[in-house]
Amino acid sequence: MSALVPVTPLSDPRRTMPADPASRRAVAEAAVNSLTVEMRRLVLAREEWPLARAAHQLRYWRFVRALCALGLERPESSRRAA
Repeated sequence: MSALVPVTPLSDPRRTMPADPASRRAVAEAAVNSLTVEMRRLVLAREEWPLARAAHQLRYWRFVRALCALGLERPESSRRAA
């Protein structure tokens, strides 16, 4: 088992990301959700190495999700103009 193999299909970082910021956020959210569910299953199964891999990938996808959320925020100057 390799540490680089995605834990879930939705958490594969090699997948292409959509061009639309909202769609990118949705892809990242789906990856986080799939990894969260998988981690719950792995905790119950007491699988330590797969759990560590899932936790590592979950940290990555939470970071990506946060970056995508920043892309959705409107700049301060455009809020004043609206």
